[in-house]
Amino acid sequence: MLKMRGRTIPIHKIVFTLILFFIGITMLAPLAWMISTSFKPENDVFDFPIRWIPEENVGWANYREVWGPTYNFGMYYWNSIKITIVSTVFQILISALGAYGFTKVRWKHRDKIFLLYLASMMIPPQVMITSRFVILQKMGLYNTHLGIILMTMVSTYGLFLLRQAMLGVPDSLCESAKIDGAGHIRTFFQIVLPLIVPSIATLSVLKFVWTWNDYQTPLIFLSRRALFTIQLGMKVFASESGSIYSLMMAAAVSSTVPLIIVFLCGQRYIIDGIATGAVKG
Repeated sequence: MLKMRGRTIPIHKIVFTLILFFIGITMLAPLAWMISTSFKPENDVFDFPIRWIPEENVGWANYREVWGPTYNFGMYYWNSIKITIVSTVFQILISALGAYGFTKVRWKHRDKIFLLYLASMMIPPQVMITSRFVILQKMGLYNTHLGIILMTMVSTYGLFLLRQAMLGVPDSLCESAKIDGAGHIRTFFQIVLPLIVPSIATLSVLKFVWTWNDYQTPLIFLSRRALFTIQLGMKVFASESGSIYSLMMAAAVSSTVPLIIVFLCGQRYIIDGIATGAVKG
């Protein structure tokens, strides 16, 4: 036992905490190396032992070259931001409306239809690639951002997560609003939606990360370089820059920054959102 500030802490908890701390540091080491390498000249990239703080710091030179007209990294960034934000907003709206319909609106065979809808999660997305490709070609949406957005703005998991959260909203609140003359739209936006903010934030973060990191969908449904997302842009960049690892790490850091910002902004909601969706049913 160890006493700290009047509290007795078991030794095994301290040892366990130190082990987890060491594991966390080990997992952060590749990220730290990537950031460090992005500020190094190419000759110092593979020096051993690793110099975490470069002696010959090139500053932002690598980033200026990556974002310059040679590689046009900003175009890939803008394409990813546009697709990711629009897709995330529409998926949250569609999932929330669907969840409201499956929880707060009574209609025949509601629960049975939800189970059938939920069963679609067992179908691998790769199975539907060919049919989606043909449909987008027939609709004239192949090789467009709109086609990508339409495919990614509906999610069975998103509807399931928000439905589980809405099950925790008392039906008496909706019934009281109905007595006061509120319709479904007003009840949805003013009563139900504010009560499931943690789950909405959780879905937003997860959806943002999934869409931002998606490589398969843009690879299949986009062929024009001007429409490439950040993931395809990284592939093009790696093929053009060859084995210049300092530039590749600068590009990798640039592509990771939005994910870190989104996670830091929504991390306090994530555990609450997932826990809420896990215990309701």
